[in-house]
Amino acid sequence: MIIAGVDEVGRGCLAGPVTAAAVILKNSISELKDSKQISSSKRESLSKIIKEQSIYSFASISNHKIDEINIHQATLLAMQEAIISLPITPDLVYVDGKFTPTVEVNCKAVIGGDKLIPEISAASIIAKVHRDEFMKKLDKKYPIYAFAKNKGYGTPYHLNALKEAGYTSFHRQSFKGVVV
Repeated sequence: MIIAGVDEVGRGCLAGPVTAAAVILKNSISELKDSKQISSSKRESLSKIIKEQSIYSFASISNHKIDEINIHQATLLAMQEAIISLPITPDLVYVDGKFTPTVEVNCKAVIGGDKLIPEISAASIIAKVHRDEFMKKLDKKYPIYAFAKNKGYGTPYHLNALKEAGYTSFHRQSFKGVVV
């Protein structure tokens, strides 16, 4: 049976895309857990191992699409696109959370799945590293917001920068705190 795990990152951010990853592990990988419970450097090294020892795909939904369809629908769309983009069709997909995307594959929602199911943990890790890399690049273009540090989350520094400089084309205008 081919099992995949799917998770998303960036759901609560004020800027940037929401990103999902789908992962089918070829081998067991130790130290997999929720990406939020791992240091940045450990996430990056695990991400390399996961990519070498799995079949994976990413999907990102832009802040503009998030504003258009809402973050919940954008998250499901990112997950759907990540699953569909896998080069192998899994028999079962474990999805972190309460909801599953609409795909022609058997999906099972698992609350807290990123702590319980290795495939979801792996997806959580590579999705986080992938999105963080995007936000670091964005930081070079817009250093006032400190995206390399806050990854687009609404930290006090980021909120203050929004008040001082306004928002960029990468900010989610439908999110509280962005348009002041």
